[in-house]
Order: sequence, then C-alpha cells, then structure tokens
Amino acid sequence: MTVTTTLAQRAGALLGPRHTSYVVALVTPAGAEVGAVGADEHADVELGSVSKGITGFLWRDAVARGEVAEDAVLGDHLDVPSRPARIPLSALATHRSGLPRVAGANMTRRTWELWRHGRNPYREDLPGLLALLDGVTVRRGSRPSYSNLGFQLLGHAVARAAGLAYADLVAERIARPLGMTDTYVPTSADLLRPGAVAPLARGGRVVEPWANEAVAPAGGVRSSAADLALLLRAMLDRSVVGADAMDPVAPMVGRTRIGAGWLTGPLLRRTVTWHNGGTGGFRSFVGIDRDHGVGVALVSASTRSVDGAGARLLADEGDRA
Repeated sequence: MTVTTTLAQRAGALLGPRHTSYVVALVTPAGAEVGAVGADEHADVELGSVSKGITGFLWRDAVARGEVAEDAVLGDHLDVPSRPARIPLSALATHRSGLPRVAGANMTRRTWELWRHGRNPYREDLPGLLALLDGVTVRRGSRPSYSNLGFQLLGHAVARAAGLAYADLVAERIARPLGMTDTYVPTSADLLRPGAVAPLARGGRVVEPWANEAVAPAGGVRSSAADLALLLRAMLDRSVVGADAMDPVAPMVGRTRIGAGWLTGPLLRRTVTWHNGGTGGFRSFVGIDRDHGVGVALVSASTRSVDGAGARLLADEGDRA
C-alpha cells in the first residue's frame, strides 16, 4: 500500500477548499493508494450510513453460518412488540420494513439540538431503543422507505443471534479477518481512540461524535483510509464475509437496486455498488466499479456532501483501468 499526497490532492481539488480534513482510499487492479489531509492514513473517521453496508455483510454471513434463517423475522432474535416482531430481516435489509426513518417522539427536538448545538441525536442503549418500539407504527406495503431504525434493529438482531454485542461482531467478523486494525464501533464518546478525527459542522465547529450503542449498526462504525483500502479490495474480490450483500435483489429508486444495504446502479457512466453516509460532522462515500476492478472511499469531517467527488474519482479511475 502506498501513501500518496497526489491522491489527497486530487480528492481535494474535487471536494473544494471548504473540506479541510478528509481521508481517501483508492483501489485499482494495479494496487492501492491512500491519502489524508488534516489527519493521517490511520486516523479514524465516522462512516455514517456506510455502516449499513457493514451490517448487510454481517447479516448475509450469519445466514451462511446458519445462525439466522433466511426467512427469519425480527421477533426470532429480539424481544420486540408483536407488529415489529413479524418483520422479516430481509425486509429490514432492503428498506421494506414499513418502519419509520427514526423512532422516538422527541426526535424533532433532538434534530434541532443537532443543528443548533451539534448534539448527537442518538442517545439510547439497546434496551432504550427496543423500548421506543412500543409507540412505532409499521406501515403496510412493500415500497422501499429508507429507515435508520430498520438497520439498527437488523444489526442488533444479527449480533444477538451470534451471541455478541454488535461492536464485537464487527471486530470478530469484519475487522480482524481483513486486518482492519483502525476499524471499531465506539458505543460512547469516551471510547474514541486517540487520534480520532473530530466531527466538524459548517464553519469548522466541533460537534459531538455519533458514538452510541443503539445507532451503531446504522451509523456508528469508524474506520481509516488504510482500513477502507482493505475493505474496498475485499469487496472487489468478494473475500469479505457476506459478500452477496452487494448483489441487488430489489428495486430502490429509479434504476438503482438494493442488496443488503448496498445500492447498485448507474453513476457517472459506470455501474457502481455504493453507499454514502452523513452524521453530525462527517460525510462519506464508499463505492466499487466491479466491471473495472476499481474502488473509492472518501470521508470528510464536514457536513458538505462528498458524493460527487467520490463518484468522479471512481469514474476517472475506471477510465484508466
């Protein structure tokens, strides 16, 4: 693996000057490169909803191991009210659960606190998350509707089936086998590692990290440029556990289809398998072009999107491959 300022400069030119702290990883048939600005290649950042893709891998791996049945429902593995209990895990994985995006009557206030004061809106532990389901309405129908809550429950159900906490499941089945030594799931802010990149809101204001047990499977995984290069390679060669999570099984939006969390569809002249993410102070993009053997990961300590820059890097490298 080569650490190069050239890659960081290319990413910076696409991101623009308002992105002052970011990490980037590029994998091609010729090798891997990583870069970082305002950090180093081993500094960890929040992946946000890219964590849903990690959860998708873990679910498909649990099915392959026989820990979770292909047709399992939520109530098979978590103690939840009767209506959510009947939701298939496959529906959670494809955003067809009928669950709302988030749970809790006070999420409007928490969202205001996020944008006004930078507070993490996700504060429950797992029992607290499950308690919120008492007041949740499950909508009928099979149309896709993006749900953080759905992936929170999917990840914790899979972890419960394995007899582990979600953070330990990520460590045991994703991070350690792939040699991703910088990748972990902090369940509180005091568990952040030294050197962790601070989340930044607009104007460069430091805000609270999204380090919380409940949200972990939907947005709590942290990683680094070096580790993201390893993940991209494992996605491209399908050595990551549960690799069939990347294979689309249902329509999502337009020409985009979804597997287990991972989206596949047209993106700047290419068919790309990808996910993006956003937290209170990070934006992320992870995508692979399987046809050309190219992958890009880009995460910035910012609330400004990195999707366009990540997609452009991926397309440009695909042209060279």
